[in-house]
Amino acid sequence: MITWSQQLSLPFAHDELTLKDHLRKLTGRDLTLIITDNSTSMLSVRKKPESITVRLHRMFLQAGTEVCLEVAEFIKKGRSDRQVLSSFIRANNHLLKQKPPVKLTPRVTGEHYCLQTIYDSLNSEYFDGTISASITWGKGSSKKRMRMRTMGSYNERTGTITINPHLDKKTVPAYFLEFVVYHEMLHAYLGIKTRNGRRCIHSGEFRLSEKKFRHYAKAIEWERQRFGLTTKRKS
Repeated sequence: MITWSQQLSLPFAHDELTLKDHLRKLTGRDLTLIITDNSTSMLSVRKKPESITVRLHRMFLQAGTEVCLEVAEFIKKGRSDRQVLSSFIRANNHLLKQKPPVKLTPRVTGEHYCLQTIYDSLNSEYFDGTISASITWGKGSSKKRMRMRTMGSYNERTGTITINPHLDKKTVPAYFLEFVVYHEMLHAYLGIKTRNGRRCIHSGEFRLSEKKFRHYAKAIEWERQRFGLTTKRKS
């Protein structure tokens, strides 16, 4: 249990070691803290049987008592008061590194689906509102054979998720489009790992996280029946 005196002892500015020590005390668990400049995933927690790794954006070094407590809750339970964390991130967005200008103007409203609505819902349900990537429908292709080759992509440099516009059809079930968006949001959340000098886009951790999507089995089965095994699902 966290006492009032413990809350008062938390300072309103930290260095990395001090913040790690506070989070260890608040959670009652040993953990590794990594401070990042990742502007698309402000907070992520990776749990393994023998360790917990917490990645926080540098802005959290300025976090006060309430925010630290919510971060601790997120570490312990995988959920917290989203409003507290979102408000803190919005208030400190000036600390984010400037992104290169994105040439493509985000287009979220389609004929049948609104990507922003899907994105916001998934961000709240699965990522506690910590993903800040932008999302847009991509450009259509005049080549029929190219239409479904890549259903979605995530650009780590610009922090942009792009979804194939040919998924904006009433014949495409909402749960499948949500799965595609969720997949790309996972890329923003987990980042791209490098192993032996090679980029590992779909790691074992990624695949396990992908299966946490509530309609995973149904989405995979619809994809198999609709597109077979030769179509690239996502990148």
